Amino acid sequence: MTTEPSKAPPLYPKTHLLAASGIAALLSLALLVFPSSDVEAKRTSLSLDLESPVEQLTQDQDASDAQQATNAPTESPFAQIESTPEDTQQATQEAPAAKNPQHREVIVAKGDTLSTLFEKVGLPAATVNEVLASDKQAKQFTQLKHGQKLEFELTPDGQLNNLHSSVSDLETITLTKGAKGFAFNRVTTKPVMRSAYVHGVINSSLSQSAARAGLSHSMTMDMASVFGYDIDFAQDIRQGDEFDVIYEQKVANGKVVGTGNILSARFTNRGKTYTAVRYTNKQGNSSYYTADGNSMRKAFIRTPVDFARISSRFSMGRKHPILNKIRAHKGVDYAAPRGTPIKAAGDGKVLLAGRRGGYGNTVIIQHGNTYRTLYGHMQGFAKGVSTGSNVKQGQVIGYIGTTGLSTGPHLHYEFQVNGVHVDPLGQKLPMADPIAKAERARFLQQSQPLMARMDQERSTLLASAKR
Repeated sequence: MTTEPSKAPPLYPKTHLLAASGIAALLSLALLVFPSSDVEAKRTSLSLDLESPVEQLTQDQDASDAQQATNAPTESPFAQIESTPEDTQQATQEAPAAKNPQHREVIVAKGDTLSTLFEKVGLPAATVNEVLASDKQAKQFTQLKHGQKLEFELTPDGQLNNLHSSVSDLETITLTKGAKGFAFNRVTTKPVMRSAYVHGVINSSLSQSAARAGLSHSMTMDMASVFGYDIDFAQDIRQGDEFDVIYEQKVANGKVVGTGNILSARFTNRGKTYTAVRYTNKQGNSSYYTADGNSMRKAFIRTPVDFARISSRFSMGRKHPILNKIRAHKGVDYAAPRGTPIKAAGDGKVLLAGRRGGYGNTVIIQHGNTYRTLYGHMQGFAKGVSTGSNVKQGQVIGYIGTTGLSTGPHLHYEFQVNGVHVDPLGQKLPMADPIAKAERARFLQQSQPLMARMDQERSTLLASAKR
C-alpha cells in the first residue's frame, strides 16, 4: 500500500503575512484601549454606588493624591499590567533609598524587636541602648505592633540621627539626636469633626444591615439606645425596616479616624417612623428629642438586653420547664449568650443584689414609689452594683447566666406597678419632659436643617439607584 504525501499548506506572499500581522496587532491594541459598551456600563454603575460622605471624603483625598502625582513620570500601562505585587512592593521600598540613602524604613513583622529592626538598617546594639537610656519615654518605641512602620534618618557615616513612627492615626513619636543625646517628642493631631450620612434597609439583622450601610458596631448600639424607648429591638425589627443617620465623623490628614455622636436619626419600624435629634441646652446638657421637641427619653427602656431573643412571655398559666407544673410566669425571658450585658430599665435604688431562691443571682431595683423591676438568673453582677447602691437608666448591672432554676442562659425580667406584676411588653411607659419652652426656637433652628438634610440625602440616593 502506498502512502500519499500530506498536502503542504498554501504559501502566501510575505507582504500578505506582514499585513495580516499588523491588522491583528491593531485589533488587539484597540480591544485593550477601548472597552466594550458592557464594560463601560459596569464602570458607570459602580461609580454610582459611592454615595456616603465617608466614601466621598475618600474620593476627595484620592483626587488630591492624584493631583500631587501629576508631576511624577508616567509609566506604560502595559508595564503596570505585567508587574507583580512583589515587584511593586520592592519598587516602593527601594525608591526612597535611591533618592535619599540616609532615609530607611522598616515594617514591624512577627517576632521583631527594636534590636532586630536596628540591625536591619545597620545600626549596632549599642545604639539601641543609647536610645533607651536617653529618655524614659523612649521605651515607647519598644511597644511595637505588627505592621507598624519605623522611619530612620541616618547621618552620612551611618549613625542614627532621627527615629520616627506613627503609633495611631492621631499620634506620632520621634527621637532626635542632639548635643545632649536623644530627645523624645510626641505629636497628637486633633481630628476635624464633620457630619456624615448613612441609609440602610434591614434585610436580615439590624447589626448586619447597619454594617453594610457603613455604621460601626458602636454606632449601631448608639442608634438602638436612642430609639430603645419606642422600639423593642429584640422583637419589633422586621425585614424592610429602614433607617437614616447623620453622625459626627472624626477626620485627620484626610482620613476617617473615628466617629462621635449621632446628630439626628430616623427609623421606620413596621411602617411607623420615629425621629430623633440630639440637642445640647444652654446648661450644656445633651439629650435626644423628636423632631417636634418631645423627649425621646422615658422613665423606662423597652428591653434591658440588646438584640436578645424572647424565649418566654408573660403568662399566668405557663408550665414550668423544670418544676413540670403550671406556674404563673410573671415576667419575660430574654435568651442571649452567657455574659451578655444587662441594663437597668430606669433610674433607681438597688434593693437586692444577691441570691434569691429559684431566681439565682438577682437584682431588684426600686424606681420611685410606684415602679419596681427584677432581673434574675444572672451570671454575676457588674462592678459597683450592690444592695443599697443607686443606678442610672441604661447602666450595666449584670450579665446573662443560668443561675437558679434555669434551663439555659437567659434573663428573667419582671415589672411591677404598685406591687402588682404587669407585662413589661404591654406596659405603657411614662414620658419625660419635652424641650423647654425657652429653648424651643433654638432647638428648631438645629433640628429642621438636620431633618431637611436627611430628606435630601435620601432623595439623592433614590435618584441615583434609578439611573
